[in-house]
Amino acid sequence: MLPDLALPRRATLTERLPETWRKPLLHLALGWTLLLVLFAPVVADIVGQYWNSSTYNHVLFVPLILGWLVGVRAPELAKLAPRGWWPGLLGLAGALFLWLLGDVTGLALATHLALVVALQAMAVTMLGVRVSVALLFPLAYMLFLVPFGDELVPTLQMITAAITIAFTHWSGIPAEINGVFIDTPVGLFEVAEACSGVKFLVAMVALGTLATHVCFTSWKRRTLFMVAAVVLPIFANGVRAWGTIFIAQSQGIEFAVGFDHIFYGWVFFALVMGLLLALAWPWFDRPQADPFIDGEAIARSPLLAALDAFSAPVTRLLVVGAALALGFVAWSAQARQVEAVLPQEIALPDVAGWEWTDPSGLWWEPRAAGADHRLLGFYRDADGAQVDVFYALYAAQDEGREAGAFGEGALMPGTDWRWHSPGPDFGGGISERIRAGDFHRVTLTFYRHRDMLSGSLVRLKLSNMHDRLAFDPHPTMLLILSASEGGPVSAEESLRRFLASTDDSGAWMDRIALQP
Repeated sequence: MLPDLALPRRATLTERLPETWRKPLLHLALGWTLLLVLFAPVVADIVGQYWNSSTYNHVLFVPLILGWLVGVRAPELAKLAPRGWWPGLLGLAGALFLWLLGDVTGLALATHLALVVALQAMAVTMLGVRVSVALLFPLAYMLFLVPFGDELVPTLQMITAAITIAFTHWSGIPAEINGVFIDTPVGLFEVAEACSGVKFLVAMVALGTLATHVCFTSWKRRTLFMVAAVVLPIFANGVRAWGTIFIAQSQGIEFAVGFDHIFYGWVFFALVMGLLLALAWPWFDRPQADPFIDGEAIARSPLLAALDAFSAPVTRLLVVGAALALGFVAWSAQARQVEAVLPQEIALPDVAGWEWTDPSGLWWEPRAAGADHRLLGFYRDADGAQVDVFYALYAAQDEGREAGAFGEGALMPGTDWRWHSPGPDFGGGISERIRAGDFHRVTLTFYRHRDMLSGSLVRLKLSNMHDRLAFDPHPTMLLILSASEGGPVSAEESLRRFLASTDDSGAWMDRIALQP
């Protein structure tokens, strides 16, 4: 009889892991799965932005980068033994509370950030303080999973416009700048939101952060490289916009725009990125065989040994973490039911010294899709000053019902109206100039909640958070005043007169909301 032969078998991934790592990694996988399932709507929203917005397409590579960063540390990580660490639950609770605040007020950036921080905190809880120190950079780099940057668009538009007009004049092209519009002999150019360069900037910051860690050990060189990674894409985007104007002078606008779509975009960004790396190449000072971390030094650290005294069984920590997550989900579900009682109907009141009139000029109507009541009226005084008044009333603020959400407010999406520049200072509110062809308007936006009257979305969110968490509802009000240029009275003066006539804008808004 032939002897039995043992055929060679490839070890499974689990078998290749050190035994001390298997249980903590299993519990980490369970913890992450629980968070991703409980907060599936947040995950779907984040992934949707990665896939649908060119500003965040680069984030699709971040998970691969994170895997590589952990992989290159694997030999040193094997020298450490993960242990559950209960202080990590404090970070998890803080992240869940941030999610709660964002969820009950519809602040997407808060919910996105909270989910990523919760994943980080779960890793710290399940793997312990020593392993977390060894994985400090990969854990921190997870923050680039948060889609952020759209908040910078107006500022970047103005910077790009300033760089563009400077190069346009330098190249001998006569041009005039008006906000984000540049008038040249061949036509009018707009530094639109898509031309702000925000997607180049956020992608370059992510790349620069990775490069400073992988390629440098000197903090001075890291700092200089990061400064270049921020400044260069902003400057290059201004050059890009100028190039479109320059080409248009000889080849026409259609050719210039077509060339911009083909060559600029990510091709141009790739060239800028390559230029930055090429210039920095001679200054790279990290040795090729550098292991990034010293596992033995981390294992011997007296400070980490003291912190390791707060260890706890990972199974118990996973149960507590799951209970925390479920508790905050239940709290949010209860808080989201808090809504103010509103009148059945509301109406704009008469204003002393002003009479009702008909709209004039190009049609303008703000957007407040989630409001429970919306009003639009037109007032004129004896001198011909005209002010358009838009008022919206909300029982609560949450997803789809946000007074200050993207696409809501004075600038109508899908129309010829475009943001032009910041408006005059009225001592409060958000003042903006908008333009549609030859039509110009000044708009002034106020948010009202409780005793707060402001143009600050942050203050509005904080005030609404108090309502939901304390189960004490109050209505939210949106007031947008607007006046057109070109009439007998300037837009700015018309708005100042109307504000003076209403005396206390907050009380005036309250009277509309409290109508019987």
